[in-house]
Amino acid sequence: MFKKDSLEVTSDKVDTVIGKDSVFKGNINSKGLIRIDGEAEGHLTNKGDVVIGESGKILADLKARNVTIAGHFEGTLEAEGKLELKKTATVTGNFKANGLIVEEGAVMSGDIKMQLKEQDSKAAGNREWNYKPSGSDQEAKGNQDQVLAKKS
Repeated sequence: MFKKDSLEVTSDKVDTVIGKDSVFKGNINSKGLIRIDGEAEGHLTNKGDVVIGESGKILADLKARNVTIAGHFEGTLEAEGKLELKKTATVTGNFKANGLIVEEGAVMSGDIKMQLKEQDSKAAGNREWNYKPSGSDQEAKGNQDQVLAKKS
């Protein structure tokens, strides 16, 4: 479906496309793969994956299974699985995900909360992290017994 180090998606796998020259404002509720190469504003809820291409510009509240961003995103984002930021991504907002992949060159501003699936959280104990960008004077949060008491 995805080619390594690429955002190419075979057309027979994509259920919804917002093309490069398209502008969408409103709500989307879907179950399949959504690819956005144009502009979108509103609320997007998807039980499947969302891919935001390099030319994509999104201002939205987004909930999906997995999200890959190579373009611009601003808003709130919740990924049940992983959030992947490609090197061309610029994102601003509040983010929740079970996994995070950030390529060198991606720009992220905002708060991120890493959440665990319910069965994983019991085994892992209490984990709570907030992202603190380098150069920021905002306070960082942590836990996991404060990184195991700084390895004693």
